Amino acid sequence: MVNFTGYKKGVNLGGWLSQCDHTKERYDTFICEKDIEKIASWGADHVRLPIDYNLVENEDGSYIESGFEYINNAVKWCGKCGLNLVLDLHKTAGYSFDKGENEYGFFESPALQERFYKLWETLARRYAVSDGTIAFELLNEVIDQKYSPIWNGIIRNCIERIRKIAPDTVILVGGYWQNSPDAVPDLDAPYDDKVVYNFHCYDPMNFTHQGAYWYEGMDTEFRMSFEECDPKVTAQFFIDRFAAACEAAKKNGTVLYCGEYGVIDNASPEDTVKWFKAINSAFEQLGICRSAWSYKQMDFGIADERMSGVIDELVKYL
Repeated sequence: MVNFTGYKKGVNLGGWLSQCDHTKERYDTFICEKDIEKIASWGADHVRLPIDYNLVENEDGSYIESGFEYINNAVKWCGKCGLNLVLDLHKTAGYSFDKGENEYGFFESPALQERFYKLWETLARRYAVSDGTIAFELLNEVIDQKYSPIWNGIIRNCIERIRKIAPDTVILVGGYWQNSPDAVPDLDAPYDDKVVYNFHCYDPMNFTHQGAYWYEGMDTEFRMSFEECDPKVTAQFFIDRFAAACEAAKKNGTVLYCGEYGVIDNASPEDTVKWFKAINSAFEQLGICRSAWSYKQMDFGIADERMSGVIDELVKYL
């Protein structure tokens, strides 16, 4: 694959069907059609839709039909607004990037891996399309490097099963260390020519996660301006940061997609724009497709009221 058409500039819908309290009230109110219309008005061409297995699966693995209806709504709204969609499995039974979710055992359990494969087969039957308007992302942010060989095997097995149902759907795969660009070279060569390498970027973390209560070792009172970043955050900083990932993608005949990037709401809106401008320049120069984290709230919301004074400028750099 040499071009991931239709997925150049996107926005995440974090906190709607994932990383949430999984209540009907949340599902019904957090994201509505008008939100999709707003994202389209920003010039985006797609959204990334994180979902947790809890949305569509009971604890015994049986399916929750009402949960699929929310994905159906997202697909319908995106279609009306001319947006493509990345369907991202953010949490599977036995694994979450967030240790607080208390999901364990996926990488050691053939039974949980089989459940993962079957869920993807179900999602493929329901959402695979031949026109490129929906892409699949197998799993969000594997953390531990030691799982890399196992994860590469799971990727291959899962894609092989999906391909029997969805031969034309683009599939995104990421590596360890929370989809670090440093992990991309350790991904196996793509299964076929419709697989894209996925990574996330929040560098430098002391700026993008300043004062984050969940970030280990971070003082919640810590604040840093854009100008205080060391090293200085420029387009070249990111070009250098992504160099190894770019080389691996080129070597293996595929392209890169940055599924998450953003700045915590503890930074000033003006500094947030400066960071977006720098990383956007690198994306443009390197031809990297991407999706900003995140549309609203989740400590990173670009549509939040606090960003109203800079939003017209910010969306130029998605």
